[in-house]
Amino acid sequence: MDLRKHPRFRIQFRSTFSGHQVNGEGKAIDLSRGGCKIESDLRVQAGTTLELRLYSPDLDWPMRVEQAAVKWARGQQFGLEFVHLLPKEEETLRRLIKGLEQGECE
Repeated sequence: MDLRKHPRFRIQFRSTFSGHQVNGEGKAIDLSRGGCKIESDLRVQAGTTLELRLYSPDLDWPMRVEQAAVKWARGQQFGLEFVHLLPKEEETLRRLIKGLEQGECE
């Protein structure tokens, strides 16, 4: 039984992230309104707070998540919950999700 609040969409977006003593890049491999899953060679710990940038080919500029919490980490993947986005970034996320729902984004 899936207890997720929001549907997830499979993606392949380049990402960068940074936080206290953490600075890396990876690939976002799924996305929802509430968070995403990242695959990276850099391992992070659950409970870490990060700033995240997602580079969608459909955007002129990367989407910036000011604060994301690492909810889980296993091997080279970790799950992020979006904690704080600026209103314009929330709108960008809504547009990205709408495009994914309609099959317009990759």
